Amino acid sequence: MEKSYIFEYLDENDFRKRERSVRKYNMLAYKKLTFEYYPAIRSGKFLGKKVSEDKKAKTESYELKLPTDALFAKVHGEIRVHYTVYLDKHVILLTNITPEGILDEGHRAELSTYKGVMISKSDPERDMFKVNLINMLNK
Repeated sequence: MEKSYIFEYLDENDFRKRERSVRKYNMLAYKKLTFEYYPAIRSGKFLGKKVSEDKKAKTESYELKLPTDALFAKVHGEIRVHYTVYLDKHVILLTNITPEGILDEGHRAELSTYKGVMISKSDPERDMFKVNLINMLNK
């Protein structure tokens, strides 16, 4: 039987905060992550794009893109999970979920939406401008 991998965290508190924010604002991405991606990664099928590889340390770094609304992706960026695989130790180090800014802010306070996109409390005018600009370009 193939040995499964163990999850560890670079900073578990920050990672879990961002994970809860994804659960709150993008349930589809959270369900895919929890019920499809994590079990596949744990079993040794590394998903996403390989970003780097270190043959000496026997590590590989990956970036896994989660399903994201197109308008949200254009305003804030794609939601991505970053992780590093230690092949010889059978450990997966979950390092980050990006975009950090909006996910951290979504964890701290309830975010409002504008035309279906989360708007940050720190700079709502910029986010609303981006949404309006994208909608104008799509017409």
